[in-house]
Amino acid sequence: MTKSSIISLSEITNFQSKEEEFSPYHWYRSMLDQEPVIYNEETDSWHVFKYDLVKTVLNDHEHFSSVRKRSITNVGYSSSKEEGTDSEHHIPDKLDIHNVDPPEHRKRRSLLASAFTPKSLKLWEPRIEAVAEELIREFEHQSEVDIIKAYTSMFPIIIMSDLLGIPSNDHHLFKGWVDTMFMPSTDATFDQINQLKKIAGEEYFQYLYPFVVSKRSNLGEDIISDLIQVEHDGEHFTDEEIVRTTMFILGAGIETTSNLLANSFYALLYDQPELYVELRDNLELVPAAVEEMLRYRFHISKMDRMVKEDNDLLGVKMKKGDAIVAWMSAANMDENMFEDPFKLNIHRSNNNKQLAFGFGTHFCLGAPLARLEGKIVLTTFIKTFNKIEPVDGFILEDNLIPSAAGQSLISLPLKLYK
Repeated sequence: MTKSSIISLSEITNFQSKEEEFSPYHWYRSMLDQEPVIYNEETDSWHVFKYDLVKTVLNDHEHFSSVRKRSITNVGYSSSKEEGTDSEHHIPDKLDIHNVDPPEHRKRRSLLASAFTPKSLKLWEPRIEAVAEELIREFEHQSEVDIIKAYTSMFPIIIMSDLLGIPSNDHHLFKGWVDTMFMPSTDATFDQINQLKKIAGEEYFQYLYPFVVSKRSNLGEDIISDLIQVEHDGEHFTDEEIVRTTMFILGAGIETTSNLLANSFYALLYDQPELYVELRDNLELVPAAVEEMLRYRFHISKMDRMVKEDNDLLGVKMKKGDAIVAWMSAANMDENMFEDPFKLNIHRSNNNKQLAFGFGTHFCLGAPLARLEGKIVLTTFIKTFNKIEPVDGFILEDNLIPSAAGQSLISLPLKLYK
């Protein structure tokens, strides 16, 4: 992704603080009410917010293509601004399920889908529960803990490492590489961040390559072993292609779930503290709580497309080649779909209609895993602690950093009561 091809979202959001970006509800309400479809001249891009219109953009691949020249994300690094992405550190085309339309998309997706089916995850559930219990044992006798550093950031790293079949004891390395590779950039910071991504990509490649090579003679039940054995158009994937693919699987699995888990604890502390007691008294409500957190507190969800053919399907005239951003998290606040949408309500009957994971052919492959992790992380924690409380003096603005997900929590201290 070259510098000129990045769609800078700050040009349209214009948030005045990190806290405002972390809780963008006022902006969502304004866009939904006043400008549900808008063209932004500074970024030369369209933006859509209403629920039904967002679904159209995500699912109508005949008019809105995933094969685009511009994007809101810059994952991996560019060899130069003129040359574009360096193929040695980007996902190989035959395994890239993000920048392709059906029918090719279905073929590529099937190569990775088997690892994320409910049946496959059922086999992993005991291990996922064990990881949650192991992490909690490290702080269960403390009176206070930084829940992000001790629990929510570590959990998805260990799980994704296990799923891939690589050592999770080097989780601090994975976290650093993922944070860097998914770091957002602007025109002003592009060169500096691009260099950091180059270093991170090279370090990751050098670290993981020997594991892939050795696993060819020691196959297991993991994603890397699956990629080694799969056949694509009569060919097998090279070690280099597998390493590059794992970088994106690992990153997507960690980034998404870490934010979901961290934001869920924030909601239990600050958005609706009484909810913790309700969940403690009825753990069967946890899956519904996870779904509502995805709708209400998963404010990072958006996806870009390219207009494939001239059309006015969204009520405005769009031209072939136009860039368009579908704001799924804004759509989750559409009052035409969700009653009283700016209230956290785990009992709403249709919270499973939220679009945090997308919609249609590109629905997030890791959604079942993220939901399972959310359920287990919260259930295991709530079974261990009778009550939680905020720590005095916590300032949200000081504990947020920019990420591909928007503003992400880096610290969230809380008091523990057994």
